[in-house]
Amino acid sequence: MPVESVDAKTLRMWLGNDEAVLIDVRQPAEYAAQHISKAVSIPSSSIGKSNLPDCRGRKIVIQCQRGFRSKSACSQLQREMPDTTLYNLTGGVSAWVKAGYPVEGSGRTVMPLDRQVQLTIGLCILGGSLLAYFVNSQFSFLTGFFGLGLTFAGLSGFCGLAHLMAKMPWNAID
Repeated sequence: MPVESVDAKTLRMWLGNDEAVLIDVRQPAEYAAQHISKAVSIPSSSIGKSNLPDCRGRKIVIQCQRGFRSKSACSQLQREMPDTTLYNLTGGVSAWVKAGYPVEGSGRTVMPLDRQVQLTIGLCILGGSLLAYFVNSQFSFLTGFFGLGLTFAGLSGFCGLAHLMAKMPWNAID
């Protein structure tokens, strides 16, 4: 069955009528900072049929910050549950907040994990390029290393840097 999209207004109605189970696939620190009430935290690195709460008779909605990680998590779950319709919250928590719906959490600002990874890779590629140009051409291997890592992540769906960043102290729950 295909992954379907659901908007914030419809999700709010489903949650109010207890028609849906909402799974938040962001990292624990992101969830602690801000989440939709009734959302269950299951980071995308741990998502799987065996980790889901009891969903019998209810729709399964997956969400993240903006809807990209949740789309990937839906695809991963769909491989394990091909006969189940999964829903991806279009625009994620950001769309929920923009619609004026309430959220819970500490209010602590946390940069989403995907942006942390992008920033780290971007700075390393920039640094490697500058070092290769100004210091020694051997530093060009640094840019190649990160290019290879991005290629592997794109092909396999596994990003080692994201897993490493998730364990950093600033991503820990206080």
